[in-house]
Parts: sequence; C-alpha cells; structure tokens
Amino acid sequence: MVKKRSILAGGAAALVLLAWGGYAWSGGAVPADGTAPEVEVEVTPTAPPSGGLLALTFDDGPRRSTTTALLDGLAQRGVKATFFLVGQRVENNQDLVERMEAEGHQIGIHTYDHVSALTGLSNADFDAQVGRTRRLLTSILGRSDFALRPPYGAIDPAVRANAGGPIILWSVDPEDWATEDAAAVADHLVSHARDGDILLLHDIFPSSVEAALQAVDALHARGFYFVTVSELLAERHITPENGVSYRCAYP
Repeated sequence: MVKKRSILAGGAAALVLLAWGGYAWSGGAVPADGTAPEVEVEVTPTAPPSGGLLALTFDDGPRRSTTTALLDGLAQRGVKATFFLVGQRVENNQDLVERMEAEGHQIGIHTYDHVSALTGLSNADFDAQVGRTRRLLTSILGRSDFALRPPYGAIDPAVRANAGGPIILWSVDPEDWATEDAAAVADHLVSHARDGDILLLHDIFPSSVEAALQAVDALHARGFYFVTVSELLAERHITPENGVSYRCAYP
C-alpha cells in the first residue's frame, strides 16, 4: 500500500515552488522518506480562505473500475485533473489513458511498477522505471513531454538529472491510502485547500474516488476552480523546468 508524507511549502506575495536545494521551505521536520533542502527559509503563505485555483492529482492508476468511475465523475463536473500513471497498469488500460488525454486531463509518470524509491538507482534501473513508462506513454499518445512524480516524493541529484521533465510533488495529502475513509479524506481536502495547492489522492481506491468527488463539489461551492498542474503553473507565470520539483503555486 502506498505511503506518502506531505511537505507543505508556501510563499508570501510571490509564487513559491520548491526544488530541493535552495528554495523556500515551511514544512518543519523533514520526513523519513524525503531529503532535506540545502536551505531552509521560514515563510508564511497568504491566501484567501476560499476561492482560487487547485490542481487535483492522482497516483498509482489506472485501475479499470475506479479510474473509470472517477473520469465519469470529473466529466460530469467539468473538472480537469492530473494523473501520474504506473506503466505496468497502463499495459491493459490504454483506452483509459486515451480517454484521459481526450478529456483534457494531464498525464504524468509514476514509474513502471511503483518501485520503493527512485533514489539510489543505477541509470539502467532508473530507465526501467521512468524511461520505459515514458516510451509506453509515447507509443499511446505520440508525445514524450510527461512530468514525473517520484514514489514517496523521494528525490536526489540523480533523480533530478534524469527526470526528463519537471517533478511534481504536492502540498495537501489526506493520506487516503491509510484511512480509505471517504468522508474523512474529503473533509481533509476541503479544510486544508487554499489557492495554489496541489492535492494528492490515489485513484485505485473506491473511497478515494468518492472523496475526490465530494471534495470537488464542496470546493466548487467555495469558489475554487480545478485545473491541471501545467495549467496551474502557467496561470502563475511559471515555465516548468526539467529536474525542478514543484509542490504548489501560491499567488
């Protein structure tokens, strides 16, 4: 079962993006599955209590039953999301990937078989996880410009150097994999979301799909608008760079 820890970063009067090694940090203690930034700067985010842009992201799919239900629910609501796919699960679900693309969702890489971490891998092993998935997605969609979400958010210099695209992390994590409690997960998302957040969920759990749609409805009512990660960064005048990690896009 996937375990992740969120590391929340914010910014005041400017967009805050985090690339390990020298950007703003406000997450307190460094989690065991992360790597400390070289420079720590305490910042206080400023954002209205409601309204703004959010990027809803999903890891570990596609899964036929749950991802289909999620895509149906997002389509009904006119919501675009970002999916970080596991190559092994793409093999028998190419039509779902094509549907994501056709419906305006962003597609990214979450390794081939959800290796425990990309850190410390040889070049060959890294390619077997990231390069192989990139080639698979390219064969389906005809392009190769896919962002990377490394398992557990674990990054080291080799991951940055070999990512082949921007690295997308997250700023709100309800740990849906741990509770599988739709109401609790939805409440966490609704109570923590603020303009510029990247929200993390997993579309392999029925409860996560239910929670996502509940949260979307509640956040829509509060004036939030959902965009893909690429759209979120573009709206904040950010040009994503290969090997640079982004956790949020606060105004």
